Amino acid sequence: MKDLISQLQIQVNEKIFLKDPNSSELGRKIVRHGIELIDSIGFEKFTFRKLAVKIETSEASVYRYFESKHHLLVYILSWYWGWIEYKIVFATTNIQDPVEKLKSALSVLCIGADKESFFHHVNVKMLNRIMTSESSKAYLVKEVDEANKEGFYAGYKRVIARLSNILLEINPDYEFPHSLVSTVVEGIYHQKYFSDHLPSLTDLNGKEESILAFYNDLILNCLQPQTSKK
Repeated sequence: MKDLISQLQIQVNEKIFLKDPNSSELGRKIVRHGIELIDSIGFEKFTFRKLAVKIETSEASVYRYFESKHHLLVYILSWYWGWIEYKIVFATTNIQDPVEKLKSALSVLCIGADKESFFHHVNVKMLNRIMTSESSKAYLVKEVDEANKEGFYAGYKRVIARLSNILLEINPDYEFPHSLVSTVVEGIYHQKYFSDHLPSLTDLNGKEESILAFYNDLILNCLQPQTSKK
């Protein structure tokens, strides 16, 4: 299974970039070192000038691949959601019980990079940290509606749809599957962030197991038929 995953090529919406980063060694360096730099100094302080210095190229060369640093952020997060989607598919394919399927899918989200350091040229552990601290900056922008029309968030929405379908397998009458799933997915990363930086906002210790236990409990309680809650 692991060998099969390693052979996968994750596709990212071509409208996000000007030139496919996978088409050249420079493009792959821009992605690899862009992730390292954002993880190190944060997205606010990250610039293409700093990235160009790091990879010993010109700033203009970076702009040939991405229109802006926001597009680069959307690219790496889109890549991450594509990777998460593959992981969820492989983790749940042979599971018939929808409750167990849900637990396996949530485990992928909570554990994230687990023991993998690199997937091709991408440092997944660093990217997982960027997801925790920077992911909302991909869509909390004035241009979100235009970006959404261009399909910038398609990978994220596919993951939400997959999990929502699993919820409906458990309880076909549940009215709010997408709302619950998007709340949980965002919450997973918020709880990790709170645990590291604002611990008074959470009762969890930041460990993947405690976050997984909390959201398993939350979702399964929400999915109980109304008659069993009375």
